[in-house]
Formats: sequence, structure tokens, C-alpha cells
Amino acid sequence: MPRLRLACLRLGMAAGAVAQRTCVLAIGLAVLAAGCSKAPAEQEPVVTVQTATVVHAPIADLVSADAVLYPLTQAAIVPKVTAPVERFYVQRGQRVRKGQLLVVLEHQDLAAAALQSQGLYQEAQANYETTRAADLPAQVQKAQLDVTTSKQALDAQQQVYRDRQMLFKQGALPQRDVETATVALAQAKSAYAQAVQQLHALQSVTRAQTIRMAEARVTAAQGQYKGAQATLDYATIHSPIDGWVTDRPFYAGEMATAGQPLLTVMDTSSVVARAPVPATQAGRVRVGDAATVTVPGLDHPAAGRVTVVSPALDPSSTTVQVWVQVPNPDGQLKPGTSVQVAIVTRSVQDALVIPAPALLTAPDGTHSVMVVGKDQTAHSRDVEVGITEDGRVQIAKGLTAGETVVTTGGYALPDGTRVQPQPAASSTTPSQGH
Repeated sequence: MPRLRLACLRLGMAAGAVAQRTCVLAIGLAVLAAGCSKAPAEQEPVVTVQTATVVHAPIADLVSADAVLYPLTQAAIVPKVTAPVERFYVQRGQRVRKGQLLVVLEHQDLAAAALQSQGLYQEAQANYETTRAADLPAQVQKAQLDVTTSKQALDAQQQVYRDRQMLFKQGALPQRDVETATVALAQAKSAYAQAVQQLHALQSVTRAQTIRMAEARVTAAQGQYKGAQATLDYATIHSPIDGWVTDRPFYAGEMATAGQPLLTVMDTSSVVARAPVPATQAGRVRVGDAATVTVPGLDHPAAGRVTVVSPALDPSSTTVQVWVQVPNPDGQLKPGTSVQVAIVTRSVQDALVIPAPALLTAPDGTHSVMVVGKDQTAHSRDVEVGITEDGRVQIAKGLTAGETVVTTGGYALPDGTRVQPQPAASSTTPSQGH
């Protein structure tokens, strides 16, 4: 009725008195029709929506990725010599300790070579000791004899020179004999000096060289002996780590080839889940972060921690390698298994949490929710969000615990619309495992 009156007033202003009388008549007819009609008044529409309650609950920021389990450490036992297998001391699936004897190869020829090298070493040692303790060599002895002879000749020549000097003074010998004795004395002195020098040279140089040569022969023989002994030791193979024998492809009597794995030992007391994580998520992961590993066939995920975050990006997959180490005391986690890794990068134990469908995101990136008041009307409210996990969202600012938010039906719902709340099929509850 008010709309009709407004229309008549506008029409009257435009068309004058005739139009005004026409409008008055129309109003009267409308009033008469309204009085005679028994139709109910128009009611405000009510929209049925699903709702959930804002609650306090723990929530965590998770980085999830597929991964493969690897042993903590692994040793492929590779023989260093080629020889037939004489005997295995372990079987596949057997637990071994570090240093435990695993296999012995045939080594009779290696033992003989080591024994021969030992004999040569001992011979070189004996020769060295003999050289150090022996008398002067023949050349040294000859040089000593030359010194003695030249000294005697020098003494004799000095006596001749003195005698001739005395006779010359007495007039018994001519001057020529004295001069001859002088020349002979000078020659005797020179011969004696050369003999002494030769003896000193032999004593200082020849003996030292002889001893060094004997010492060098000892060193060479010792190296040969150690090499032969090491080769012999290669025939006896021990475990380098604690673990389990996971592979043993040979049988006793078969030829073991140098460089070809003979046994494989794995330490599975802990396993490592190696996960390729997208670079956009890997930046949130830190060494020491808690993580869980979900293994097919096991009822509960296994707990572990991040031990490695690769500093480099894999160029082929543009992912970052992240390792999660998980204790495996009962051996249920098998290397080679494909698993799911969930890494907790952040967590809040008492957060305000709503279902993720209740969060509305505007084109400019701002967030809001539709809050249902006590008068059963829905009102838009801006909020700030925090962690998102498994269909739940942390509200950092804008809501309080106990308020009701629209989870389904809130999109494009006008502010102030009356609603008929209907609880959502799944309410907001704390996530399991946190």
C-alpha cells in the first residue's frame, strides 16, 4: 500500500489533477481489496545452513610428502681378493655384531706368499744388524795399511834427511845428496797425507752408505711382508657394523670376485624416511622437527624427527630431500617400504579452531566468517587466520570460543539474513595424534 501511494504522488506531480483523481480512486479500490482479502502478510525468508561451534583444540602446521624407508646404515661386504668361498658363518636374516666373523675365503696361496715375505724381511733385518756390527770393509783396511806404510816411509825419509844434513855439514857428502834427500822427504810427506785423507773418506762415506743400503733393504722387505699379510687378512671377512644380514647371494665353494658384493648387512635399529618435499614447503622444515611416518599395514603412525634437510634443490624434481629418522626396535619398519611422512613445523596446543569450509576468502585475500547470533541472524565478521590442518583452521583474531559459525550455505549470504542452524555432520574436534 505505501508503494502504491508513492506511485500515485509521483504520477500526480507529473499529470496534474486528473491523474491525482485517478490515483485516489485506485487507492480506494486497493484499500477495499485489502480489507476483503484474507491472504497472510509476506514473511521474511529463512535460510537453512549448517553450523559449527568455535572450540579450543590443539592444531599443527604439517608438511606431508611421500617417502621411502632406508636403513640407518648399510654395508655391502665386498671382498678385496678373488678366491673361492671356504665357509660362511652367517645366514640371511641373522643378526650380527660389529667385528663378527662372516666368511672365510680359501687362502693357502696367500698364506704361503705371506710366509715367504716374512722370511725375506727377517733376512734383511739380520743383514742390517751384521752390517752395523761388522769390522771395517776391505777397502778401509787397505787404506789403514797405506797410512801405516806411508807413515813408516815418512819417518825413514826424515831420518835419511837428518843424517845427510849432518854429513854435509861435516863435509862428508856433497850438496847434491842433501837436495835429493829433501825431495824424497817432501814426497813421503805428500804420500802420507793422501793415505790419511783416503782413510778418512772411506770411514765417513763408505760405511754410512753401506749402512743406509742395508736399512733400505729392511724397509723394502718390511713393506712387502705387510702387503702379503694384508692380502692374507682379506680372506677373512668381518662385519663392519651391527645389523642384520639382508642378502647373501653366494654359497660355499663359489668363486667370490673382488669388487662384487658377497653379503649385505643393514642396521635397522632405526630407519630413515627420505622424502622429496616441494621447495615451497621445505623452507618451513627444520632439523629436529617432530614428524610421524604412516606405514601401510600398521595401525598407528610411528614417531620420529627430522635429521637432514638438504641444502640443495634436486634439479630434476625441484624438491628438497628431507630425512626423518624413526626408532625401529621391534623391526616392524622394513627398508624399501613406501610411506607417508607428516612433519610438524609449528603447533599450538590451545588454539581457537573452526572447520575450514566456514572460512570465506575475498579476492583481495582477506578472510571472514558468517557468525550466527542469538537472534538466529547471520552477520559477516572479519578474522585473521593462523595454522591450517586437516580441514581445520586456527582463528588468531576475530572470534571467541563458543560462538557459532556457518560452515555450509554462508557463501554470498547477505549480512543480517535469518537462518535456520543445522549442525554439521562432523564437528570441530582435536586432531588425532597431536
